[in-house]
Amino acid sequence: MLIIFDWDGTLLDSSDKIVACMRQAAADCGVAPPSSAEVRDIIGLELSRAIAILFPSKSPEGVTEIRDAYARRFVEADRQPCSYFDGVERGLRRLHAAGHQLCVATGKSRKGLNRVFSHLPEAALFTASRCADETASKPDPLMLRELCEALSVAPHDAVMVGDTEYDLEMAHRFGMPSIGVSYGVHHPDRLKRWGPRAIIDHFDHLDAALPR
Repeated sequence: MLIIFDWDGTLLDSSDKIVACMRQAAADCGVAPPSSAEVRDIIGLELSRAIAILFPSKSPEGVTEIRDAYARRFVEADRQPCSYFDGVERGLRRLHAAGHQLCVATGKSRKGLNRVFSHLPEAALFTASRCADETASKPDPLMLRELCEALSVAPHDAVMVGDTEYDLEMAHRFGMPSIGVSYGVHHPDRLKRWGPRAIIDHFDHLDAALPR
C-alpha cells in the first residue's frame, strides 16, 4: 500500500516552533503577532497562503516581507531539530519493512523539507514527496494526484495520514481514504468532517487502521 504522510504535526513535533517563529516574524515586521491558536490553525497550508490568511490587510509585498522574516527565524530555530512524535521512527521502519511505499505530502517548501531530510536517516524510507511550493497548496488534491501518477497507484490503493482538516479534505476531494491523528494541531471534531477511516491517538495505532 502507498501511505502518504503529512509532515509537520503528523510525523514531526514542530508546531510550537512554527508558532513561535511566526509570532517573531510578525514582530520583526512591526505587525501585531497573531495568537498561538491562529497560527496553529493555518499550519499545513503553503506559507504565503497561510500568511495571507493570518494578515488579511497585508499587500502581496507585505506577505512576502513576513514570509521572508519567518523563513529566517525558522532556519535559525531549526538548528536544533524537532523530534518525531513518539512511535514515529520505529513505526516508519516497521511499515517500510512490511512492504508499504511511504511518501510525504507537505505544506513545507522543497528547500525546507530537504533541509530536514538531510539530517534524518529515515528520509531514505520515503519513495517520493511533494511540497507546497512545487504544486498546489492543500487542500487542493493535486499533490496526491501527482504522487499517485508518478508511482502508478490508484487513489483507492493509497491512504493519506494527517493532523489537519486540510490533509483530510485533500484526500476526500481525490477519493483517497484517510486517517487522522489526534495529537497534531486540529481537534478531532474538525477531522471527522472529512470522513477518515479512523482517528488515531498514537502512531503505533496506524498499522491497525490501514485499509486492508
